[in-house]
Amino acid sequence: MTNATEKLIEKMIYVIRDQKVMIDSDLAKLYGVETRIINRNVKRNIQRFPGDFMFQLDEIEHDSLISQIGISNVGRGGRRIPPYVFTENGVAMLSSVLNSENAILVNISIIRIFTKLRSFLMMENSLNERVTNLEKGTNQIFKIVFERLDSYEEMITPKLPENRKKIGLRSKS
Repeated sequence: MTNATEKLIEKMIYVIRDQKVMIDSDLAKLYGVETRIINRNVKRNIQRFPGDFMFQLDEIEHDSLISQIGISNVGRGGRRIPPYVFTENGVAMLSSVLNSENAILVNISIIRIFTKLRSFLMMENSLNERVTNLEKGTNQIFKIVFERLDSYEEMITPKLPENRKKIGLRSKS
């Protein structure tokens, strides 16, 4: 799979309902089949696709998706029903119901990209945790430094005699 194809697949992964998913029509393009073929095979094997593998978008999600990615509206060749979306597990399961060589190769690439995205997320969380810990430690160190500077300043600030002769200009008042 080429780097360009990987980038294309990455652009086809959306976050909907706090899950990374792929839309049935995008998967159909990748597999080189019509969307109805994917949906027909899924319906024939619906027991393999529980709610955490696949779900259908509601009207609000579908409308939002239309405005985001330019799916054509009904009446202009668009879909009559909201699309199905597949989670990482659902995409993996598709390879068992789409029994072609191409489907298997595409699924391998998709699963690798999902795995890469998950590892990036884990790395980001780890870095966030490390930065937070550094900030906590740094704040404590700065507090100590400023306390020491305050006490040092009191020791080195010269005390001027109270009855000293003041210098400078006097006002005429």
